Amino acid sequence: MKEFRDRKVIAGLLRTIGRQASQAGPPVRLMEVCGTHTMAIHRYGLHALLHEAGVEMTSGPGCPVCITPDAHHRAAIGLVTRRENLILATFGDITRVPTRDGSLQTAIPAPRSRVRVVYSAQDALETARENPDRDVVFFGAGFETTIPSIALAVKQAAEEAVENFSLLSALWLIPPPLRALLESEEVRIQGFLYPGHVSAVIGCRPYEFVAEEFGLPGAVAGFEPADILLAASAVLNQMIRRSPAVENTYKRVVRTDGNPRALILMDEVLETTDAVWRGLGLIPRSGLKLRSRFSAFDALKKYGLNIAPAADELPGCRCGEVLRGVIKPTDCGLFGGACRPESPRGPCMVSPEGACLVYYRFAKS
Repeated sequence: MKEFRDRKVIAGLLRTIGRQASQAGPPVRLMEVCGTHTMAIHRYGLHALLHEAGVEMTSGPGCPVCITPDAHHRAAIGLVTRRENLILATFGDITRVPTRDGSLQTAIPAPRSRVRVVYSAQDALETARENPDRDVVFFGAGFETTIPSIALAVKQAAEEAVENFSLLSALWLIPPPLRALLESEEVRIQGFLYPGHVSAVIGCRPYEFVAEEFGLPGAVAGFEPADILLAASAVLNQMIRRSPAVENTYKRVVRTDGNPRALILMDEVLETTDAVWRGLGLIPRSGLKLRSRFSAFDALKKYGLNIAPAADELPGCRCGEVLRGVIKPTDCGLFGGACRPESPRGPCMVSPEGACLVYYRFAKS
């Protein structure tokens, strides 16, 4: 992978991008959809270098923990604090998301209940197998990257009759919010860098509507510095040629049709549903829920949970605007003061893929 970080290669790509940007009419504004791209862009200093070349990068709603509304987090807190003999299993960063009810990290569990940090849905399922006398709820927030593994855990639980296992679903699909962003016309976006991890599962075709209906170019990008610059160059080339498309610049990982086995598994266990996103509101067919045959493993139905949309951010937090690309994290009055990694006021300062945390670590100035 050395060539993807080679300084001479990077410098050459930046010179090419500078020439392309001048032809396209700087400044060019591109959105990196994926939070991992946001982290890589700032970690390697590409944000400033691209700015000098005439390209402004804007982060998008590519952090699953960030876009999950507070209602889901509060439902999880309610489960573990009000129900006895329950294990709430979830990813570590989810436990730190602050809400009006506190966070899972600060919640006081009911008797014989607890929060357990896990690395995967399989860990949560194993916890249920090991504790047959306790209910285990996996609070799973994720995009298409992790959804197949979550679907597999539910399928295995059904096949093995692990009846004490259930899923509190916060599963989101990446293409629908792109449509929502473009239709709102709130932010001027001239092209997209599409997420490599998600695209490894869904392929390239789900983004084609962006080019066909909105006339905007895009490229699927990897995560090394040269990967990101190659994708940006591909987008600029499409702009110059006025031929918007979905170009795959991450072919060593992503196939046009994605991962068929993963897609079949997702479709077997899950179905699309309208979903509310933090900062973006209700987006049609942008979430996933368990199909009726797996309803016994649906925590919403099992525990009679009502996840009603409500105000998401704590007072002063502008995470929703950051997720839409309306503002940069540094435009929020809480950034770096009242809101810091050790005392976050919103999920964008919690998740490693959150734009606020990325800016705090790599781009405070």
